Amino acid sequence: MRFISCVFISLFLAASLTAQVINENDLTVKVALFGPGDEIFSWWGHIDLVIDDERTGRSASYDFGVFSYEDNNFLKNIVLGRLLYNCETLPTEYNINWYITNNRDVTIYTLDLPPEKKEEIRQLAEMSLLPENQYYIYRFFDNNCTTRIRDIIDMAVGGQLKARFANEKFHFTLRQQVRCNIWFSPVIEWFLCFFLGQNIDSEITFWEAMFLPSELAGCINELMYTDENGISRKLVSNMETICRSQGRFPVLDIPGKQWPQGFTVGFIAALFLVLLFFVQAKFPAIGQAALGITYSLFGLLFGGAGLLLFFMNFFTSYDCTYYNANLLFCNPLLLASFPLGIKYAVARNYSKRLFAETSLRLLWFLAALGIIVSMLIKLLPMFWQKNFPYQILMLPIALTLSLEPSGLKKIIQRFFY
Repeated sequence: MRFISCVFISLFLAASLTAQVINENDLTVKVALFGPGDEIFSWWGHIDLVIDDERTGRSASYDFGVFSYEDNNFLKNIVLGRLLYNCETLPTEYNINWYITNNRDVTIYTLDLPPEKKEEIRQLAEMSLLPENQYYIYRFFDNNCTTRIRDIIDMAVGGQLKARFANEKFHFTLRQQVRCNIWFSPVIEWFLCFFLGQNIDSEITFWEAMFLPSELAGCINELMYTDENGISRKLVSNMETICRSQGRFPVLDIPGKQWPQGFTVGFIAALFLVLLFFVQAKFPAIGQAALGITYSLFGLLFGGAGLLLFFMNFFTSYDCTYYNANLLFCNPLLLASFPLGIKYAVARNYSKRLFAETSLRLLWFLAALGIIVSMLIKLLPMFWQKNFPYQILMLPIALTLSLEPSGLKKIIQRFFY
């Protein structure tokens, strides 16, 4: 369902505009672009619609990205992907000063629109404050504070914003766009990208890329449109930089490579596991306990991540996490390594130790096999996913954990003794 029914808009505005005479300078419509902030949800920047009304002397900022931690269902909604956002308005000067005080970039774009279109935008903004229109289900990539303003501007230029950019290929995928903004926090970057599925690795258009405030600002600044009198106009008549932040990490032009980090971590972890096999060969009791605990910890880490990934794929509304091939090798089955590893660590009976050992090897062999399968299916375009960093991280770990400890023990003994 679209933001506002086009039919309803047409009828509402037609009735309103016939009842009043609109002067050229009555309204000024602007877009306020704000740079990244400190909180995670602000790392991609923000954007507001600003309307100066000379008739009332009021300048209002319309913010379509408001949510409340105090909402009774906040935690439940964020877990299930049903977080409610709403539109609120603040005095423009107060709003901009807040962003300046919080050391964020502030850039103002003044839109060159006919008077009647400015009035349409004002009425749409006011309608967005009504209880029946105020709330919406937030979706990061296609229904957020930026796309709402994008759609309003597109309406004001008769669909020419979408017509101009809907068929022009963007130079990044959605995943790459996300990473350019969060590269300075590798842990968060790896965590978020792990849960993002195949849907965000396809080619996109500039229209789709305008879920980010900076991309919307860049596109409207570039747009030339034809008004109702057939006159070609540049949409942005003036761009003013109000504030430049100090000491913040820049947004990357090109996302960095993750796979070298993944390979390094996976290789070091595999070497550590080999060291434990060596310890077990020389000091059986200590090595067995250490190896069993390590099996448990890896099972808890990767199995826990797999459980969360499984939940997000099948029980939430986060469609950007659907069809995630990481489930083929990082899934809830690995949680079985936790009790089996403990059993292996404390087992003194040979048959119990052998059962735990065989089960653990099988689990991690299946994980290694899942990695290989997830690599092979990417030969088919429909299964393409940018998850090589996670594959190359887990592969050496899974292969090493799937080795037969007793067999490796004999090899180590022959080599060192």
